[in-house]
Amino acid sequence: MDSAAATVPAPGGPAAGAAPGDRPRAQALRAPRRDPYWLAGILFVLYAALSVCRHRRMLTMSWDLGIFEQAIRGYAHLQAPIADLKGPGTNILGDHFSPVTALLAPFYRLFPGPVTLLVAQAALFALSAIPVARLAAGLLGRKRGLAVGIAYGLSWGVQRAVDFDFHEIAFAMPLLAFSLEAVVRGRWRAAVWWAVPLVLVKEDLGITAAAIGVVLLIRLRGAKARGEGVPQSATPLAAGLVAFGLAAAAITFGLIIPAFNTSGAYDYWNKLDGGAGPSPTISADTAIRTLLWILLPTTGLLAVRSPVLIAALPTLTWRFASHDDHYWGTDWHYNAVLMPIVFIALTDALARARESRRPWLRSSAQHLPGAVLAASLALTASMPLYALTEAGTYRVPQSVRAAEQLLERIPDDATVEADIAPISRLAGRCRVFWIGDTRGITPDYLALRLADGKTPEDLVADGERLHPGVRYVFLGGEGGYGVLKKAGAAAS
Repeated sequence: MDSAAATVPAPGGPAAGAAPGDRPRAQALRAPRRDPYWLAGILFVLYAALSVCRHRRMLTMSWDLGIFEQAIRGYAHLQAPIADLKGPGTNILGDHFSPVTALLAPFYRLFPGPVTLLVAQAALFALSAIPVARLAAGLLGRKRGLAVGIAYGLSWGVQRAVDFDFHEIAFAMPLLAFSLEAVVRGRWRAAVWWAVPLVLVKEDLGITAAAIGVVLLIRLRGAKARGEGVPQSATPLAAGLVAFGLAAAAITFGLIIPAFNTSGAYDYWNKLDGGAGPSPTISADTAIRTLLWILLPTTGLLAVRSPVLIAALPTLTWRFASHDDHYWGTDWHYNAVLMPIVFIALTDALARARESRRPWLRSSAQHLPGAVLAASLALTASMPLYALTEAGTYRVPQSVRAAEQLLERIPDDATVEADIAPISRLAGRCRVFWIGDTRGITPDYLALRLADGKTPEDLVADGERLHPGVRYVFLGGEGGYGVLKKAGAAAS
C-alpha cells in the first residue's frame, strides 16, 4: 500500500507526490497502514470459527466439501485429483478446471482432514478484505474506509459462501480484490498480473479476467484524456489480458476439461440449453430481485457509476442464462465473487462522487459508507455469522458424538456409499461414493440417514435394493444415521 502521506489537493488540483498513472484523488488521504490487516485478522477468526463449529456439529450442507477433500487428498499424495463422489474414478479437472486447489496439498498432507480446507477458505476470504479496506481508506479516509471494509467482510454474499462449506472460488476472492484495487489506483501492470491466475481457479473466470482487461482499457483511456502519464506498455498489457482471458476460457471449455472428462465433453453446457432444469428461463422479477440484493444493500446502487462493475457481468450472465434456478438466488456461494467487485466499484464511485459538482451526490458520498455498514450489520442478524453469538454454536450435541463413534467403526480405506453428513467424516480416510452412483462397485459399507420411522430392517432393505444380490447387515444406528456392512466385509 502507499505509505507516504499526501497533502489534500485543492479542487481540481493534483496531489503532491502522486504516482504516474494514479488519479490525483488516489493519494489525497492518508491511509492507515494497519487497519486493513487487523480487520482481516478479525474476519479470519469469525469465518474460521463459523466454519469449524458447523463442521463439528455435522452441519455440512452439500457433498462439495467431500469432493474437494478427495481431490486435494489426491494432490497431497502426488496422485491424480480423483473425486469418487462425482462418480468412481472421476478426475475433478474434467468437471471444473480448478488446479489452483493443489496449493492446499502441502497443508493437507501435514493436517489431513476437512478442517484444513475450511480454515484455508477462511484465510482466503479474510485476505480479500485487505485490498478492499486499503483502497477505501486511501480514497475516502480512515473512518469511511473502515466502514466499507467491515461492510464487505460482513456482506451477505461472503457470509453465505463461508456458510457453504468449501469451494474453489475462495481463491478468486483475493485475486479479484487485489487486481481491482490496482485498477482503481492506476497500477496497470499489477492489475494484469493479479488477474491472470483467475484462469486456474475456475473455467468461467477467464472471461472475468478478460472483463477486467476491458475495465483497464476504459480507465487507461480516461487517464490519457486527463493528461496523466501512462506507461507505453499499459494499453498492450490490458488488451493482452482481454485476449488471454478469452483464449484461456475457450481452451479450458473446449479442450482441457473434455480431455479429463470420460464423456469427452463439458458437463455443464446442459445447464444453458433451456432443457430439463427446474425452470426453462429466469423470470424478470427474479433477475431484478437478485440484482437488487447484489447492489442495493452493498452499494446503495451507486456502484453502477463505476466501470469496475463490468467485471461482474460474466458471472451474472452465465448464472442468468442457466435454466437451473439454484444459480439465480442469493443462497450458497454463487454471489461471493461479486462482492469484491461491487465494493471496489462502490469505493471508486464514492471517490468520483466526492469531486462531483452536484451537491446531492457529494452528500451521498459522505454518508453512504456508514449506510452500507449499517445495512451489513442489520442483515447479519439474520445471516450465518449471527450464530457465533449463540452458545449452542460451540457445543457438540451428544447425537453427533454418537454418530461419529459409529462412523469410526468403518475401517480406513474401506469403500463406503454415503449420505452428505457422513461424507465429512469419511472422505479423508475411505473411498467414498455418493448414494446411487457407485457404477457397478459394491461398497463394503453404507452410511445412510435413518429417517423418522425407518427401522434397521428398512435400512437393510434399502441397501439391498441399491445393490441387488448383495447381503448387508445392520452395524448400528446413532444420531439419525445408520451404517450397513456387507456380509463378508473386513471386520471393523
